[in-house]
Amino acid sequence: MIRDRVRVSSLLPDFPWDTIAGAKARAAAHPDGIVDLSVGTPVDPVDPLIRAALDSAADVPGYPATYGTPELREAAVAAVARRFGMSGIDSDAVLPVIGTKELIAGLPRLLGLGAADLVVIPEVAYPTYEVGALLSGSRILRADGMTRLGPESPALIYLNSPSNPTGRVLGIDHLRKVVSFARERGAIVASDECYLGLTWDAEAVSILDPRVSDGDHTGLLAIHSLSKTSNLASYRAGFVTGDVELIRELLEVRKHSGMMVPYPIQAAMTAALADDRHEAQQRERYRARREVLRKALVEAGFRIDHSEAGLYLWSTRGEDCRTTLDWLAERGILAAPGDFYGPTGTQHVRIALTATDERIAAAAVRLSA
Repeated sequence: MIRDRVRVSSLLPDFPWDTIAGAKARAAAHPDGIVDLSVGTPVDPVDPLIRAALDSAADVPGYPATYGTPELREAAVAAVARRFGMSGIDSDAVLPVIGTKELIAGLPRLLGLGAADLVVIPEVAYPTYEVGALLSGSRILRADGMTRLGPESPALIYLNSPSNPTGRVLGIDHLRKVVSFARERGAIVASDECYLGLTWDAEAVSILDPRVSDGDHTGLLAIHSLSKTSNLASYRAGFVTGDVELIRELLEVRKHSGMMVPYPIQAAMTAALADDRHEAQQRERYRARREVLRKALVEAGFRIDHSEAGLYLWSTRGEDCRTTLDWLAERGILAAPGDFYGPTGTQHVRIALTATDERIAAAAVRLSA
């Protein structure tokens, strides 16, 4: 007989996507098929240059290095400097990860956090920040400003700019205040920057931008993904960089755990990071889809809040998000309800730009009907 034990799954909330199965079925019943704008998953092709790099490394039978190849780490340093103005990063301070969701879910535990530690997450947030804290048994506080913390000294502060789901961009002054607060109280700042390359109406900067960090990366981690503008969600390709001592600590734990990015994926990542052409092309696709969808939503009576950057339009009709979800489903459109992301998101829906041009056009027609 299996001894009674606490199931890890019992510590976690219900998987949010399971709660919209009814709306998905209604949307799928539309005569012209569903327009699924609920999940921000890429739909466009992987660039041939990246696929060629993957193929070129397919006949490597040995284990990959947890630290990644020197070529990958150097390509990451060059890419973030070129694309985002992140300077002063050493290639030793880059660590590839098996998709950034995996890193975020495991980060509190990898850093040794437990029941005595406080993890701060945004008030409206990507659910995996909360999941990671729950898996480590840590306390959680939702706060967008440091004044909410009072005398507390958190162990880990998550930032997400541009935000998923709201598309909100945090300014340089705000980021500097968070860094200053964290250093005063001995906290680590983990900045999820997966949407940094998709800015529309505001300048988004990294936590490692010298205007924010003053060139000092102590206590700072910047998390980057190749899922978005390189269409590599299925490759599970991401990396974390910043404080070299924190990166070395993560590396030591991940080596023991066998948390290695497959070698062919590392080769594909290296090629993607070295090429800005395909990234610019994908960004333009999303910009065009955003214009079509934004116009249609506004004309249909939606208000769009924040959404200065990223892959989503944070939209509201001034009603409960589940009511809006049903309204959209009747028109064959599926969105993500704002209550997925926290108690203050209950009047919004997250509408993704990640659909083909044809499906985006279909959604615009349905919204105008």
